[in-house]
Amino acid sequence: MLFLPAETSLFPYFAFKLMVIIMNMKLKRILMFLSVCLLHNFNVQAQAIGGSIPSVVVKTLEGQAFNTSGFKNEGKPIIIDFWATWCKPCVAELSAIAEQYSKWQEETGVKVIAISIDDVRSSSSVAPFVDGKYWDFDVYLDENGDFKRAMNVNNVPHLFIINGKGEITSQHNTYNTGDEERIHEELLKIKNKK
Repeated sequence: MLFLPAETSLFPYFAFKLMVIIMNMKLKRILMFLSVCLLHNFNVQAQAIGGSIPSVVVKTLEGQAFNTSGFKNEGKPIIIDFWATWCKPCVAELSAIAEQYSKWQEETGVKVIAISIDDVRSSSSVAPFVDGKYWDFDVYLDENGDFKRAMNVNNVPHLFIINGKGEITSQHNTYNTGDEERIHEELLKIKNKK
């Protein structure tokens, strides 16, 4: 039982208790929300490795619709790299890959597919940008972000390596100088597993 002096109002006491209860409920909801988000992210990552390329429509640089289920390379590996013209690490990664591309093709038969996430407002600048870089690989536009979402890409650059069976064998995001060596090693592992 609560004993308070007669002149003391119960309102502050009950208001404080109510506030504590509400804060505890909010904290529980926030913690539950964060745990669900974290578990979802772990499941997304686990599903990506060993999974296959989802079927989504993207555009060629000429504006033609193309279904990603058509990304094939006759049983040889594929690199899918999500990037944007405004992303300096993306451009650095694709330029580093471009320098090694002909060598990698001879050694492993790899095909590089660059997926621009530039939106509708800036996608018209992608083709001139790519031409200016002299990149010798396929470039597609994902203006609405449908393929990006289907592949669970949150930020760019985000690179996937797919083996000859169409299975995702590895992925990484961000780029540091020298990452292309690790990519090359992964490609050689895939080739040697045949």
